Amino acid sequence: MKPADTLISHFINGEVVAAASGRCQPVYNPATGVPIGQVGLATAEEVNRAVAAAAAAAPLWAETAPLKRARVMSKFKELIERYHDDLAALITREHGKVFSDAKGEVVRGLEIVEFACGIPQLLKTQFTDNIGGGIDNWQLRQPLGVTVGITPFNFPVMVPLWMAPVAIACGNTFILKPSERDPSPSLMLADLFKQAGLPDGVFNVVQGDKLAVDTLLHHPDVKAVSFVGSTPIAEYIYTEGTKRKGAYPLRVQALGGAKNHLVVMPDANLEQAVDALIGAAYGSAGERCMAISVAVAVGSVADTLVDMLVPRVKALKIRNGIEADAEMGPVVTAVHKAKIESYISEGVEAGAQLLVDGRGYTVPGHEQGFFVGGTLFDKVTPEMTIYRDEIFGPVLCVVRVPDMAAAIQLINAHEFGNGVSLFTSDGNTAREFSRRIEVGMVGVNVPIPVPMAWHSFGGWKRSLFGDMHIYGEEGVRFYTRYKSIMQRWPESIGKGAEFTMPVAK
Repeated sequence: MKPADTLISHFINGEVVAAASGRCQPVYNPATGVPIGQVGLATAEEVNRAVAAAAAAAPLWAETAPLKRARVMSKFKELIERYHDDLAALITREHGKVFSDAKGEVVRGLEIVEFACGIPQLLKTQFTDNIGGGIDNWQLRQPLGVTVGITPFNFPVMVPLWMAPVAIACGNTFILKPSERDPSPSLMLADLFKQAGLPDGVFNVVQGDKLAVDTLLHHPDVKAVSFVGSTPIAEYIYTEGTKRKGAYPLRVQALGGAKNHLVVMPDANLEQAVDALIGAAYGSAGERCMAISVAVAVGSVADTLVDMLVPRVKALKIRNGIEADAEMGPVVTAVHKAKIESYISEGVEAGAQLLVDGRGYTVPGHEQGFFVGGTLFDKVTPEMTIYRDEIFGPVLCVVRVPDMAAAIQLINAHEFGNGVSLFTSDGNTAREFSRRIEVGMVGVNVPIPVPMAWHSFGGWKRSLFGDMHIYGEEGVRFYTRYKSIMQRWPESIGKGAEFTMPVAK
């Protein structure tokens, strides 16, 4: 079989299952533009088979002691550490990000696994002795059953690890529907879970497209769906999922798009701010939900900031991601490359000043690769499409404002509220900004404020649909049902019926 004919399949009930639909989609190496395999797209029957396997495994896994579930997670953690570079190589091969960045992705996912190893402590609740009349009161957090994760192409290891370890450690079974653009890491995760001793059916992988998503959303045995991706799809998943009626409506957390700003104050250390902008705007070719795509230059700092940015953008080392000195790799597909370049053209037509043009960029020896060069616009205004839309590519827009109040007004007016950063040397400025900004994740002199595993990740406004953020303690709450129990025994029960509202005595 030729590499381009290699079929990437499903993982159901503990084994790799060849896709039977006949529907396939090519998977590319973005650096070469050459197909390296075919991913099978699931039928509704194949999705239903995965749900049936997860539903069958759910009762016994839910009854498994939290400590035993934590031990499986601990072994899974050890295996990820052992095969860290292999996972990273798969990411680079199918996504295109540079190898060092891929290794960082694996580490950030591993942190959530480490967090899930503490599930016995995280599932502890509260107990009140003798609230009155011989009654004790306590709570339980019990698993939901079959849960689902629908994940994006830009983090094919990290984002699944935001979801599955917490869901499984809480006693649920889990079905992963990864992106069809880079599906292979999902199967490696499945294999590592199996090696760790996870029972068959507890973790399943269904490759597919919208048909698979819709089948999962409307399946009555699915209790919760977690999604990370674009806002239109997040809104669709939330709307469709919450339409479901019945004894157990679908629980949904759907994280959408972003337009993250980095505000540079006149008192900021400009060398640090420029370093932060270069890494946060062009790392992973801008294909991060926490990428900085807008630099907000406040007051007199604008001209100097732009002058410092231009040579740095031009000097970016854009390579095949496996090369040791690569700073930026290709974007994920030819279609996405064309989309990014069309946004650059729209920016020029709208009157923005194009200082560095990444269109038509080629890497010697990789002329068919999906490369876009680092792009920098100045004098961008809020009505421009390049400001309003999430481009998801290596395009940084500079917007000039007179003061911090104008910067806050600009950011708060945007439909997205995912992440924002402020670079300043003044503590009061930082405090006021952090309190007044309407964004879910805020960094002060930190360019990409992604919360650590024991906190939780998520934005505001049209960056998050649902009430709970992902991973951390919010993740534990999402993947469990709260139950309050009150109990007393016959010797403490008074004689006769009581018709008044019971109160503490």
